[in-house]
Amino acid sequence: MVHNMTEEHGLDLSGGLEDVPVLCKALTSPTFKYSTDNVAGPGCSVDPSEVTLRGCSCLSCSCRADSCSCLQTFGQAYESIGRLLNIDRPESGYSTPVFECNALCTCSDTCSNRVVQRGLQHRLEVFHTKSKGWGVRTMEEISHGMFVCEYAGEVISFAEAKRRQFDQRTEENNYIIAIREHAGTSSITETFVDPAQVGNVGRFLNHSCTPNLYMLPVRVHSVIPRLALFAGRDIHAQEELTFDYSGGYGTQPAAEAPSTVGLQRKRCHCGAMNCTRFLPLDLSILS
Repeated sequence: MVHNMTEEHGLDLSGGLEDVPVLCKALTSPTFKYSTDNVAGPGCSVDPSEVTLRGCSCLSCSCRADSCSCLQTFGQAYESIGRLLNIDRPESGYSTPVFECNALCTCSDTCSNRVVQRGLQHRLEVFHTKSKGWGVRTMEEISHGMFVCEYAGEVISFAEAKRRQFDQRTEENNYIIAIREHAGTSSITETFVDPAQVGNVGRFLNHSCTPNLYMLPVRVHSVIPRLALFAGRDIHAQEELTFDYSGGYGTQPAAEAPSTVGLQRKRCHCGAMNCTRFLPLDLSILS
């Protein structure tokens, strides 16, 4: 892909696709195709870019809960400044699904129910860490509950995800995340995202047993969720951004995940006091 030079004399890994450049000052930049959104991969039966959700008919700049069909159906998720209303995850480990206004809605692009779809709003830098390979740090402070970035990539089937995992060599990184959503007692929806070849800045985020980000599935235009990462606390400038690959946050329990029998465990280098010493074999969260 073509990288643009930024005013800080580094590379913009997004090639101008993001409103805010993704800085990388390393001598050699990683090789992959940058995409701000999920794309359909092998086994994906629904085009992630297709608008499949209904829109509201609000004519105001920002939707109101008393008149917006989106907010009445799915509930209000954000404050007027874009911060999550429920910034403390429940002890159960389950979270309430988030639905934003979409391309069929008649409200403006500045509607407070449009957050993740606006893309990056904070300056991030991809850098070489001491012991974990690539990593991502923020160049500015980020407040608790604010959207940081997506984990975007190829949406693939379970069979393809399993094939890719078993084909991996020991030294290769495992990028695949499995999202398992429970609606009631019997309905389970699974989404598998792999940003190894096609992805965004989220692919460079490292695991931590004490992370500062947590992931929520957010639906915008499509029934396929966008894997959005929010600040789990106030984050300082120059701090590395991390999330828990197992789906927990802090003391939250790890999520149930697809079988990965036969895969070799990889040592964790997060350095946290509560480090489990090994990375999770699979990447999944509950919602």
